[in-house]
Formats: sequence, C-alpha cells, structure tokens
Amino acid sequence: MTVRTAVLRILQQEDINFLLTNRIPRQLLTRFMGWFSKIENPVVRRLSIATWRLFADLRLHEARKTRFSSLHDCFIRDLKAGARPVDPDPAVLTSPCDAIVGACGRLDGVHLLQAKGFPYTLHDLLGDPELVATYRNAVYATLRITSSMYHRFHAPHDCRVRQVTYFSGDTWNVNPIALRRVEQLFCKNERAMIRTGLDEGGHHVLLVPVAAVLVASIRLHFLNVLLHLRYAGPNVMHCDARLAKGEEMGWFQHGSTILVFAPHGFALHERVHEGAPIRAGEPLMRLPAHG
Repeated sequence: MTVRTAVLRILQQEDINFLLTNRIPRQLLTRFMGWFSKIENPVVRRLSIATWRLFADLRLHEARKTRFSSLHDCFIRDLKAGARPVDPDPAVLTSPCDAIVGACGRLDGVHLLQAKGFPYTLHDLLGDPELVATYRNAVYATLRITSSMYHRFHAPHDCRVRQVTYFSGDTWNVNPIALRRVEQLFCKNERAMIRTGLDEGGHHVLLVPVAAVLVASIRLHFLNVLLHLRYAGPNVMHCDARLAKGEEMGWFQHGSTILVFAPHGFALHERVHEGAPIRAGEPLMRLPAHG
C-alpha cells in the first residue's frame, strides 16, 4: 500500500475527516494558509505541492504554465487556451466552474437542500427579501470545487453584473461529510452574491460563491478589492461589468462551492444530476423557451 493510499483511507473515515477539517481553529488556520501559500521559495513550493498530491488527485497537464512561483500560484493557475470550450448555444446556461454537482433541482418555495435531510432557506442564505421573491421556486445547482480542481470561475452566459453583496462569515469545510453534519452551512460561511442580468431574454441569474476552510478569499475581476475574512460584511458593492459567455469572472484561493440560482422557467440540463462531474463551459441549465 502506498503512503497516498494509506492517507486517503484514513481521511475517508467520516469522523476523522470531520475532526481534522472542522474541529480546528478554522479562521486562524485559513489566515495562516493565505500567508504560507504565497511564500515564493523553491523548497517550500516543491514540498507544499508534493504534500498536496498526497491528499488530492492533482493534475497539472492542462495548466498554461508548468512552473509556479508558489503554492498559491498553483492554486489559482490558468489553463491552456481552449482547455474549456464554451457551449455557444444561447438557449443554454453553462457551468461557471469545474465541479462535482451536489444537491440540485427545483426549490420548494424558498426551501432547498445542502444535503439529504439538511434543508435551508433562501431567507437565511441571501438575507434580501427582493432576491428571495425573485428566486422562489427557482432551479438551483450546487457546484462543489474540490481542492485539486481548476479554481477560476466564468460567466455562464452573456451578462451584465451590477451588484455584488459580500457576507463575512465562518469557514466550515464544504465537503459532503460537513454538509451532512452542519446545519445551514452555506448560510454560515463567507460568501458573495453576484447578480447577473442575461443579455438573452432579460433573465436574471444569481451566483453565490461560498468560501471554506483554507479558502476564505474571493477575487472578482470587476471589483478592485479582495473579498476575505477581514473585509467586514454584509457589504453591498455596485459595479457595471459586461461579460461574454465563458469570460473569467474571478477565482477562489483554493477550492469551494458555487451555488447557481435561475428563476422559474429554467430547467436543469438532462446530464446534470447529483454526483455528476461538470466542467466550466459545459451545459448546466436550459433557458425558458421563447413564446
């Protein structure tokens, strides 16, 4: 048995995984990791990436560059041109990121699931009565970005972003084990609400990137601020950014989750279901039919 196999078997034990990734000083460790990951030292970089490979299936063959200045540089790596082709069909809303699909489907009014048996509400997640009314009975998809995945996210359609609301919060792990144990986890963690207005049909789609342990920093290209634990929230930030379908919106410092909400009339693409892998640019939802 290899060292990597032994480590993964230990981490797959639910109680141990939850203890190691949650019963720790989460915010302190997250701040430390933010500092440590940016150290530009060849020895630190090599050892850090080698350790990372012990815990995750890290594949870098799609990365635009092959040498990284730091662990952080590897976390937020760009991909080679054409590595993520975008579905051009205007009737399709594409995935903003590489992910594993979690809970998804249609809301029951304002109620939805983070995992089987663990409901939460739009009121608790969004904290905005107007948005709650807009996305009542909406279609949603939970997109979990694992630690070894590509960490940048992209516009799901030609759109315009006029407002981002940032919530400072906790940094619980967002893996399936934590989602089965921590009630209303997404509502407790640091997150941002990105309101997008689609060019197609005047529809609105909401993206909610949720940070996690070791990941509490969200960078958006159209805001001149790094959203992280020291940035007090909730805080409403106005902007006016036009984005083409597939254009990069920003990135997490590591891995996390993006929740996607589309109003009544949208439908999940037939290939989208819980547990399915999906890549940025692949079909996620279908827009309402015209007429």
